[in-house]
Amino acid sequence: MKVRKLDESGDMVLGHGSLDIFENSPEGVAQCVMTRLALWQETWFLDVEEGTPWLQDALGKRMLVESVVKDRILGTDGVESIESFECILDPDSRRIDISATINTIYGSTSVEATI
Repeated sequence: MKVRKLDESGDMVLGHGSLDIFENSPEGVAQCVMTRLALWQETWFLDVEEGTPWLQDALGKRMLVESVVKDRILGTDGVESIESFECILDPDSRRIDISATINTIYGSTSVEATI
């Protein structure tokens, strides 16, 4: 599996050849998980079914948020299982902080995301 690296703002890293690519690494799978969580369902014009159903199934439904996030993580190519998982909802700041340790086909890694 090859994945182009993204910088802190989500832009592709370019100009360093193979150093700009995650190849067969748990970090590449973790980046795929984070980008899948950040994609809201119905926002990608090529496939409106793709994306995390934040508006459809999660937001305002505190009990479903963890299930939606876990399903999205486990549905990512290369993810085998979730070792540990924490999802903290803060309605005042309108944020969800996600922290997980996942087993991938390349090894174990952690995922930290704020939505």
